[in-house]
Amino acid sequence: MSKVTVAALQTALTDDVAQNVNLVSELVREAAGKGAQIILPSELFEGHYFCRTQREDDFARAQPVANHATLKVFSELAAKLGVVIPVSFFEQAGPEHYNSVAVLDADGRQLGVYRKSHIPDGPGYQEKFFFKPGNTGFKSFATRFGTIGVGICWDQWFPEAARAMTLAGADLLFYPTAIGSEPEEPDLDSRDAWQRVMIGHAVANSVGVIASNRVGIEGDGSSAITFYGSSFICDARGDKLAELSRSEPGIALATLDLAQIRKVRASMGFFRDRRPSLYRGLAE
Repeated sequence: MSKVTVAALQTALTDDVAQNVNLVSELVREAAGKGAQIILPSELFEGHYFCRTQREDDFARAQPVANHATLKVFSELAAKLGVVIPVSFFEQAGPEHYNSVAVLDADGRQLGVYRKSHIPDGPGYQEKFFFKPGNTGFKSFATRFGTIGVGICWDQWFPEAARAMTLAGADLLFYPTAIGSEPEEPDLDSRDAWQRVMIGHAVANSVGVIASNRVGIEGDGSSAITFYGSSFICDARGDKLAELSRSEPGIALATLDLAQIRKVRASMGFFRDRRPSLYRGLAE
């Protein structure tokens, strides 16, 4: 069976882990009830986006992969519903900290962890204080419903990341995200550029793209961010199949044909005609 139904979840979040886990779990159940087989929550959904400021106390939010309470909840939920869930979390690995995603297969097994490779650092998005750049490289995960790649937020702006995941075998790229207003540039709205760059990845690599963002206002004063939602799903031609609003919670749902995606990729010839030997300067 080559068709797969995917979902991007979008909601406002509190700073209470249990409340958020329950909220996202309910959205997963709702998406599964509508036929979704791979379901994407947004980035760091256990709490508020704490990287707005540099508070040492926020390192306490991190947990190791082993015996991670939230991962356990979603592993059991994935197995119960028979769905795949890429789960974003703040990972502690000894003295190191990462912004990570664990890919949970439809039987609840953890297929592996991807650690965010590109770490932003700017007003309102001060992630370099918290996260070490990932050391996993860009991977693909062979799930029950298809082979997927996962990038995290700032990763989604880099064409090299999307190409690497596709070369690793991914037919669908999933991007959990937390993005919105710029505290020091209130007139800057990156929403359209944010969507366009990922649509470009879809077209240039002939893959489906699924992006999940949060909504709502978090923080106050100069560090407040208004997250602009706009979670969406597009196909290998770059056509948006589903899109949510800037402010309302919801589920973006669409069905993608993996056989058609591969056919588009073969016919476009991007991977036939690419010239890696000419691109060495990109790695220098």
